[in-house]
Amino acid sequence: MSDPIDAELVQLQRRYDDLKARVGALGFIAPGTVLQIYTTCASAGCHCRRDPPHKHGPYYQYTRKLDGKTITRRLHPAQVKLYRKWIGNRRKLDELIKAMDQTSRDVEQLLRTRTAAKTHL
Repeated sequence: MSDPIDAELVQLQRRYDDLKARVGALGFIAPGTVLQIYTTCASAGCHCRRDPPHKHGPYYQYTRKLDGKTITRRLHPAQVKLYRKWIGNRRKLDELIKAMDQTSRDVEQLLRTRTAAKTHL
């Protein structure tokens, strides 16, 4: 008869291996946000200052923190889809790492349970 703890360890190892494979399948990553902005200009007679206003844009910006500083770059419209994909990949990576951490803690708990059970025999 097989040990239920061994079967659970095998299941957890499979889960962890699946998570690792999913990490490996991710493409490029980027933290941050893509913003779509509309602006008004300084020209008094411009359509952006009428009522109702018709602002200039959309313009796209990529914003992220780097070494404690906020970095903002203007994006060409053709770059927006790419950056949004990279940001989505980063969020998936964060979720996968969280799941890997939880799986590792589950293994640790299972091994502590096994050790505790053996000491009570």
